[in-house]
Amino acid sequence: MKITMKPVILFTLLSLSMSLGCTGPKPAKILMAGDSTMADKPLSKQLVDSLTGESTEEPFLERGWGQLLPEMISNMGRVLNFARNGRSTRTFVEEGLWGELYDQIAPGDVVIIQFGHNDGVITKRSYTNPAQFRLNFVAFVNEVNARGAYPILCTPVARRKFDEKGVLQPTHGEYPDIIRSVATQEKVLLIDMEVLTSKWLQDAGMEGSKQFFHKLPPGVSKLYPEGLDDNTHFNEQGAREVARMFVDAVKKQNVEPLTHLLK
Repeated sequence: MKITMKPVILFTLLSLSMSLGCTGPKPAKILMAGDSTMADKPLSKQLVDSLTGESTEEPFLERGWGQLLPEMISNMGRVLNFARNGRSTRTFVEEGLWGELYDQIAPGDVVIIQFGHNDGVITKRSYTNPAQFRLNFVAFVNEVNARGAYPILCTPVARRKFDEKGVLQPTHGEYPDIIRSVATQEKVLLIDMEVLTSKWLQDAGMEGSKQFFHKLPPGVSKLYPEGLDDNTHFNEQGAREVARMFVDAVKKQNVEPLTHLLK
């Protein structure tokens, strides 16, 4: 006996099937708090000719490692990068960036926190004394925990600073140790980016490590007509390598809140 389904019933079942197929668990969020070494950067910048007033777009090659992290995340996760140039733990809070990030946190999310580059420079307006730096990290951890999310603390990535013998020099003072001690005290995950990136740059050497940074010879970019010798910020190649280091460390430590979100 042949069963024929009425069009109205068929339409209803198809609609229900499509509806069920479109619903499912939302991707877990990976929220990032940090400075320029982690931040998203524009792919180009606008230049205006002072004589003609003409506006042109010039490629901008600086990248933060958080900008390249989405390449390594599956469709089970979604990266929201709140990191910004020049920010310290103090200015990140004072300017409302932490509040914006905090409002987005849901149970099960991961919050990656990396500061230190700007906190430790006493001549910058972003300077944060060591005691306040510690308190800020403890507050970040407690607030993330209160939302049912998972904080991952990162020490700051290394700057490219070699001595005359070709030995990489630390530039962050006591700030990385403060982050390490907070991670131990609060029993939260730590990815020691300073150690990882220091070894990477040392292994590459004084000359070989140049390829990973935002460096330009004179006459190549209209943004930097005299050239650029930046030993803090990465180009795309460097940022991708650092993001991969972070991911490899997460896998090695079997960081369960994040491991299942990786490709």
